[in-house]
Amino acid sequence: MIFEIIKKRRSIFPAQYDDTPIAQTDIEKVLEAANWAPTHKCTEPWRFKVIQGDAKRRLGTFLSKKYKEVDPRPKAIKIKKLQENPQRAGAVIAICMQRDTKESLPEWEEVAAVSMAVQNMWLLCTEMGIGCYWSSPGLIKYVNEFFTLADGEKCLGFFYMGNFDGELPEGKRNPIAAKTDWINE
Repeated sequence: MIFEIIKKRRSIFPAQYDDTPIAQTDIEKVLEAANWAPTHKCTEPWRFKVIQGDAKRRLGTFLSKKYKEVDPRPKAIKIKKLQENPQRAGAVIAICMQRDTKESLPEWEEVAAVSMAVQNMWLLCTEMGIGCYWSSPGLIKYVNEFFTLADGEKCLGFFYMGNFDGELPEGKRNPIAAKTDWINE
């Protein structure tokens, strides 16, 4: 069962979402799945900020304005996408990482733990029939101007969630044998 869900997982983009809301209980369940990711030394570095309602519009406005501010030649299509994507989503979850203040393990391990938390979210969304997509725009470094980050906390991207109609595209992968060396001697 889990192997089939893993193979079925896909990026479903905000342009594919319909207008139906995501129930808070479903968002809570997805976040609870994230909370069970592996975490070295039990640092549990994942942090989430759930953006819904009018805050989605404000996020889109913030991102599009910031893009126009920092890019010397902003593209109209990107401005529109930054403005509209949060509003199309049933929820946008800011994926954040709280660095272990003791730095008792390498930062990459905490990034990996957050990534595994997001994979748990993605797999549960797949099982629940909710479309989702992890976006890490260059503008992510400015989100502390939109919401508060704790000391040592950084945002790693946005997890867009939305209901959608349609079939999932067929997945394609090159054979694992082409990516594996067996060392027996």
